[in-house]
Amino acid sequence: MEDSKNHFSEETTKGFAKSSKDQKLNVYVWDMDETIILLKSLLNGTYAEAFCGSKDIKRGEELGKIWEKQILDLCDHHFFYEQIENYNQPFIDALSEYDDGRDLSDYDFDQDGFDPPYDDGNKRKLAFRQRAIANKYKEGLQNIFDEQKMKFWDELYEMTDVYTDRWFSSARAFLEECAFSDEPPRASADRTRNSTSRSSQHVNILVTSGSLIPSLVKCLLFRLDHLITPENVYSSWEVGKLQCFKWIKERFNKTNVRFCVIGDGWEECEAAQSLKWPFVKIELQPGSPHRFPGLSLKTLGFYFSVIYGNSDSSSDEE
Repeated sequence: MEDSKNHFSEETTKGFAKSSKDQKLNVYVWDMDETIILLKSLLNGTYAEAFCGSKDIKRGEELGKIWEKQILDLCDHHFFYEQIENYNQPFIDALSEYDDGRDLSDYDFDQDGFDPPYDDGNKRKLAFRQRAIANKYKEGLQNIFDEQKMKFWDELYEMTDVYTDRWFSSARAFLEECAFSDEPPRASADRTRNSTSRSSQHVNILVTSGSLIPSLVKCLLFRLDHLITPENVYSSWEVGKLQCFKWIKERFNKTNVRFCVIGDGWEECEAAQSLKWPFVKIELQPGSPHRFPGLSLKTLGFYFSVIYGNSDSSSDEE
């Protein structure tokens, strides 16, 4: 795993390495569930309960169950999840050293004999699947869903967004603010939008306690794929969040980097404290400034300043 991590670091930070030594880099490390999206709290009713009777608990549960089915269906039918569920990796490039780069356009994933034992041959087959998954992610749902399915997905998203008082769309908009707050985004050929000409750079990283493939599928379904690249999604399922945070720290190892963790759980809080990174705790309670809608760049700027001192970074602006 260590060798894979080093390869991962070299290949996915080239754009940042070219930036000047004086350029600031803000790395926003996000939890997913109950932070950027709501799912568990819809399914168990805790989101609605926070509103003391003004939200229909049953309606939230129904929406959560529909989302759960959509996630599992997409995982199984398009992202090899039935084949690789027991081989979770902490990030999409974890097995890149086993990938010989062969053309996968005519590769038959159903007939390549991917089975135990977990030897080098099967690691190569798993690496092929992870590369294919990353490519599907970058192509987007429009290359998976037909017109009828796209319409259903749009309607489900809108219904859930309305039920949650625009939690989903406001969280997505806030990630856009974090990523592009210096100037309008300029998309590159690989669909990432990190410009090296800014006075500050910003990158969104996702560290989730769930398995990697369902987490990538959630990014697609909840419209986060243009804001979080597949290489920037980490699963702490086996390794823990502190280990993921350490990999991220090593990956973005430069003088003027600043990290900020946003999540709702104790594990990311303790991991952030261990590395002396600011931690913003997301709360469900209506009226809290640490929820969506509610969280602002000004609030993040306060947390940055406590750890790193005052800065002219756009993260300190409202």
